[in-house]
Amino acid sequence: MSVNARVLIVAADDRLAAAWAEGLDQLGWRTVTARDEESAAAALADFGIEAAILIVGDRAEEAARIAARLRSEYAPRRLPILALGDPAAQAIGEFELTLAPPLHPAQAALRLEKLVRAAVAEEEVELRGQTFDERGHRLDPPRAEGGPVSVLTVGEPAPKFLALAHALSAQGAQVTAAFTAYTAFDYLHERAFDAVVLWAGQNDAEALSIASGMRRNTRLYHVPTLLYLRATSEVEAAEGFQRGLSDIAAADTPAADTAQRVMALGRAYRRENALRQSLERARSSGLMDAATGLFTRDLFAAHLARLGEAARRRRRPLSLAVLRISDRPDAARARAGGWLDRAIPQLGSMIGRLVRAEDTPARLGHDVFALALPASAAAAARAASQRIAAVIACTAFQAGEGEPPFTLEFDIGVAELEPGETPARTLERAAAAARTRQAG
Repeated sequence: MSVNARVLIVAADDRLAAAWAEGLDQLGWRTVTARDEESAAAALADFGIEAAILIVGDRAEEAARIAARLRSEYAPRRLPILALGDPAAQAIGEFELTLAPPLHPAQAALRLEKLVRAAVAEEEVELRGQTFDERGHRLDPPRAEGGPVSVLTVGEPAPKFLALAHALSAQGAQVTAAFTAYTAFDYLHERAFDAVVLWAGQNDAEALSIASGMRRNTRLYHVPTLLYLRATSEVEAAEGFQRGLSDIAAADTPAADTAQRVMALGRAYRRENALRQSLERARSSGLMDAATGLFTRDLFAAHLARLGEAARRRRRPLSLAVLRISDRPDAARARAGGWLDRAIPQLGSMIGRLVRAEDTPARLGHDVFALALPASAAAAARAASQRIAAVIACTAFQAGEGEPPFTLEFDIGVAELEPGETPARTLERAAAAARTRQAG
């Protein structure tokens, strides 16, 4: 997972807590368990908790009280809280998300990752606002989009899949149906959707292919996808998530529960989009690199100092990545013909769209870029950088009439902030690693 967060699991039943702890630990999430309010508060004080799971059962009011206390004691940091079960209506507001079984630990882990990332992004909005305030520019706060959640359903009109579409409409979604992959991508390129539901139907491979295709597209990269399984489907959860799915609903999951999960994905995507758009509006501040819209070298250095201080205060990791255009034949040909200069604005724009909302992209030199990734260890930062580089490597840049297009690859260097180290020194280590890869 991209965040190796510590998760607090609160459940009166030790067996339930142990089952979830084992499943999440196997996925790389370190867990701490508590049976009641006092032990939960103590765990929050003693460990570097990033998120909490409350297994509600028939204790809705108690779970809501625990959630409110944990949130208060965690301030000013943001603590995402996920409820497993069916809390009473008046208690739902205490949780970022409520999920009903059946639920695989991998699905809960994906949800936790999204919730933690959203919390980190909200903190980044505040930090970035302080950096811009120092330079006389105020960032606008995030503005969530209104209107119904827009969902695209993709698959043949089987009765079970139609039941899900009806359940989505009943919960207030605006549903658009596409019966083939071709029609689906036509819709996706014409309109914006908050979530996509794929029907496994008779062809699991086509559904997974759509998810993979969306992950290779810079505009669709972050749109969540849910695969709704038919009774005889044999799709492995690990394969599905690796191919780009955000969630998988088992065949025996009631349509209303699956619809609720799709709506939660859509709302989370809107929240992330609002944060991203708030950060992207900084491009019109006059402080960013004119060609790419990314942070300038000086602005990045100033913000990096603030990120380092926040990482230590919040006991979170901070990793830096340097992406240097590789000296390959294609790049050399484009550089000699002046076409690399013309591609830089498009390249910078792609990097800006591919990074996560909480990550800070910068242009350090003519063909050198950097990323600051809060709440990310080095391995996660390297994986994120490699995904960005892989998408860009699939892009053909124009090289003039009569000349074949060229592609670009990156040499990547990553370093994680170490105790007592300055962020500037961490950046130097990442740059040195990128240079070493280029020399090799």
